[in-house]
Amino acid sequence: MEWALTQVGKPYVWGGTGPGGYDCSGLTMRAWQNAGVSINRTSRDQYKQVRKISYDSMRPGDLIFYGSNPANPDSITHVAMIIGGGQMVEASRPGVPLRVTPIRWSGTMPFAGRP
Repeated sequence: MEWALTQVGKPYVWGGTGPGGYDCSGLTMRAWQNAGVSINRTSRDQYKQVRKISYDSMRPGDLIFYGSNPANPDSITHVAMIIGGGQMVEASRPGVPLRVTPIRWSGTMPFAGRP
């Protein structure tokens, strides 16, 4: 999580895995890689790979996933990293630099994830 915060302000880059810019899953993949943990590249694959945890047991570094169908992991379109205090760090979309923002609950999958 601490590494991800050092990336805040860098540009969103579709398919980006750094160091100049990231997309959502590129950011979370590299953040966990910097902590010595290998996770898959895409948000969908990350959700399928991680241990599912309840939202009330989240801790900094856990991942929160967003999709259009809570019953279908293949509907996932976004992943962000919890930093605590109701905040997350994310690479949200083109034109918006990597940022810290309040957690959005709309469109979340049934579980958060812990690599």
